[in-house]
Amino acid sequence: MKQIAAILTEYRHYSHADVIVGKFLKGFPTDEGMRPARVRIASMYVDQFPAADMSRDMASAYNVPIFGSIRQALTLGGDSLAVDGVLIIGEHGDYPWNELEQHLYPRKYFMEQVCGVFAQSGRAVPVFNDKHLSYNWADARWMYDRARQLGAPYMAGSSLPLGYRSPWVEHALDTPLREAVAIGYSGLDVYGFHALETLQCMVERRIGGETGVAAVTCLEGDAVWQAARAGRWSRQLAEAATAQIPGVAGVPLEEVLLGPAVFLIEYRDGFRGAVLMCVEREGGFETFGYAARVGGDGGSEVQACEVFLGGDPHPHFSYLSLNVEEMFVTGKPSYPVERTLLTTGILEAALISRHRGHVRVETPHLDVTYRSYESVPWRPTGPRPVGASATPWA
Repeated sequence: MKQIAAILTEYRHYSHADVIVGKFLKGFPTDEGMRPARVRIASMYVDQFPAADMSRDMASAYNVPIFGSIRQALTLGGDSLAVDGVLIIGEHGDYPWNELEQHLYPRKYFMEQVCGVFAQSGRAVPVFNDKHLSYNWADARWMYDRARQLGAPYMAGSSLPLGYRSPWVEHALDTPLREAVAIGYSGLDVYGFHALETLQCMVERRIGGETGVAAVTCLEGDAVWQAARAGRWSRQLAEAATAQIPGVAGVPLEEVLLGPAVFLIEYRDGFRGAVLMCVEREGGFETFGYAARVGGDGGSEVQACEVFLGGDPHPHFSYLSLNVEEMFVTGKPSYPVERTLLTTGILEAALISRHRGHVRVETPHLDVTYRSYESVPWRPTGPRPVGASATPWA
């Protein structure tokens, strides 16, 4: 059984370490029942130990040593790489925020340490990086390039592309998409990323594949609705998405998206995407949605769905984790890491736009081109789970 090192910022109840590493330790709840892990967590490095820490108890229960450095976790206390895969979960913990309101998690530092062991050992193993690669583009690009340089299979990203969809919408490759909208909620850094990955996992399947992003603009408040009236994002698509969501179907968008923000995304091939966010949590919208205009010269149709999460025990994280496990077992990523490289850069550009007074930010560096995979190995298959709803631990 392949041995995996878990590199964590912290491990407490409902943290990402809990809902990911916990499944590798205990098994994966799925629509077909519990699936035992095919790999073993062989070591942990934990950066912080809050009062509610679970890592020591879980490590004791499952006979997993906690090492004092990332190098030791990867070498199992020896002199060279001794594991077959690495889980980097740099999410949650006591870390500062910067002026863009980005949480400065040490994901690049974790990746540097991991890659240092790879380089010293003369070989690399698969790596998964939870959520966005880094809070800034330079670090994210370095992480991506360094993994390629060392030959490490690499995956990253949100659990949202592996969430439940109602009704099921999955564009075939090379679908003639005209424009698309994703809807999300909560903070622009922490959850704007999830909404971006919801959008990107869909629109990357358009004709010709992904071409990259030319410019990004973030708007807030009344400017969001003014932009809709000016045709900068499609109110029709946003309403189509909310029409699929129990409790808000037919409710005016102004009553659904409280404290609104929008990311206007101009792709290099002329495609337009938008991410709408309900920033005010109290009494507001708390799930995700997607809608796209699809069709060639002969006409178009709107396809829309809710993208929702499964509540406790977070089955969307089961499907994310099963796809990560598949890479650990096969050595092949289950979906392209370039998606997360691009969404990382879009999010940074949106927050820069906001900080500069909601200006348009040109992004020539986001010339990220790739093709989506036909499918992923593990997806939800059943109906909406009992109690399924949005959760603050996505």
